[in-house]
Amino acid sequence: MSETLEFSPICLKDREWINKMLLEEQPEACEYTFANNFIWRGAYEVEVGQVCGCGIVRYQDKKGYRFSFPFGKGDKKAVIEILKSYCREKMRPGYRLDFYPITDKHRRELIEWFPGQYVIDADRDDFDYIYLTEDLASLKGKRYHGKRNHIARFQDDDDWSYEPLNEENLEECRRMEKEWVAIREDKWEEGVDEETTALREALDHYGELGLIGGLIRKAGKVVAFTIGEPMSDQMMVVHFEKAYPDLQGAYPMINQQFVLHECQKYKYVNREEDVGDPGLRKAKLSYYPEILLRKYNAVESGVVYANENDVRQILRIWRVCFGDEENYIRFYLAHRFETENMLVIHRDGSPVSMASFLPAMLRQGEEWIPARYVYAVATLPEYRGKGLASEILRYASEKYREPLILQAADASLQTFYERLGFVDAFEREEWEIEAQNGAIGGGFSVQGEQRAATGGETLVQGELKAVSGEETLVQGELRAASEEERLSREISLAEYKEIRDAHFDRENYVSWDEDAIAYALLENDFCGGHVLKVGQQILLYRIEDNALRVVETSLTGRELQACIQELLARHQLPRAIYQNRGGMIKYPRDEKGAPENPACGYLNLTLG
Repeated sequence: MSETLEFSPICLKDREWINKMLLEEQPEACEYTFANNFIWRGAYEVEVGQVCGCGIVRYQDKKGYRFSFPFGKGDKKAVIEILKSYCREKMRPGYRLDFYPITDKHRRELIEWFPGQYVIDADRDDFDYIYLTEDLASLKGKRYHGKRNHIARFQDDDDWSYEPLNEENLEECRRMEKEWVAIREDKWEEGVDEETTALREALDHYGELGLIGGLIRKAGKVVAFTIGEPMSDQMMVVHFEKAYPDLQGAYPMINQQFVLHECQKYKYVNREEDVGDPGLRKAKLSYYPEILLRKYNAVESGVVYANENDVRQILRIWRVCFGDEENYIRFYLAHRFETENMLVIHRDGSPVSMASFLPAMLRQGEEWIPARYVYAVATLPEYRGKGLASEILRYASEKYREPLILQAADASLQTFYERLGFVDAFEREEWEIEAQNGAIGGGFSVQGEQRAATGGETLVQGELKAVSGEETLVQGELRAASEEERLSREISLAEYKEIRDAHFDRENYVSWDEDAIAYALLENDFCGGHVLKVGQQILLYRIEDNALRVVETSLTGRELQACIQELLARHQLPRAIYQNRGGMIKYPRDEKGAPENPACGYLNLTLG
């Protein structure tokens, strides 16, 4: 078994050994077929090699050289070790081994074999749409009613026919494809020229590549065709589908007929990704995929995303650094942890430094731009002084290419973040109200006090998923635990967000989506807090250290005073306090138009 790795341009003579290894692999991602790599070889300078009983594809795109995950029954871990050496010796200085695409199975293998060494991202634009063959063939049920109607209109004149693609009708498909290009030329987009070249390669080498296709004729003329190939024992992949855009029903017709005639021995049909095109995404979703196959990019890195295997160590770091109880930490992880919003650095085989980066929207002039709120920055004491937290923050700034926002816990941390390029950007405010004796004038009353329920009551809108098997909290509006606790009106997440956005919106305002606000309200409830709707305003508070602590409110002036006094009396507390510690922001290094002195915006609801 060879341990020497060499790459050479992909050619037809590679088909036999590549297909043999791919058959051993039974891949799911559409890129893992010989024909797909061969027909795109011009666009991506595709090369192939084999070592330790596995095959590898190397290609170039805008990011530079990238590699497929090793495929075949050989020793994949050994192959990756060889690839690392190969890259150090033969690639440009500083090159980091880059795998794309990899599936979830590959992701888990990398995490197991090389913990803390690869940052692994998923991109929704690259997910494959995989359908049940039976669904595409039968189009049964109400959800396919529109598809059946389009097909019926296509069949009205009874002048159509289907036939398999073969050497006799390939030339007609070439002519039809050229006409299709001419019709669509005014809507040309980036990458279409490369796709056209790949399609023509597929037509030119149709038999040699073992492709399978079909076409539709109407009044004797080819009006649609499709080309695919088997990629495993259970799956057919469709590489191309073309139909005249102004001919009603042509696309659903060729889709269904190809599946009926050529795909019946396969359980699934992979119709590839949507590349982020809104129209294509809508079309692919309209066929209701059985599987939306996540595909990842994995790149060598000293800073990586935390994953499901790291939860125990994250709990340890959090407890040691912040002193929170385990049930609170697990509460956060259950509702806010995702494998692509917490970065960690590994030492001695496990994470020792971490920080979360939660997505938010930031008001900049008339626009909203994506930003990341930095939360729970922590390093185990024995690993401090080595610059690990700084390394994570610098990496995050480059990785996300979005403004980073945070709230420093004390003056020393403020200085630390200033050294990293963070500047003050958010208002600070503190006040204290003491309880007064006697009745409140004007008959003021609070509406809609709420506490989240226990024992399975519905809590929040949105899907807040738990870590590794814990229950998902379900959709619905915030509900009081009982009729006795509910005063008069409930407030939905949408309503809370609407009031909040309307009141605080200004330059540098940080706006959260409903899932984030749902967590903030749940966390407040977890800590014994309440949410109120007072007229058309909001007040979020909790009881801490024998005081009423206001977390967030849109109330002002006399209205706020009256509400606070009533709550102090109700809870028999001596005072109410409010602390908005402001916050800091860091823009990406080369961000154009980033203000030197950011406006004093509003952050306060910091989700933790």
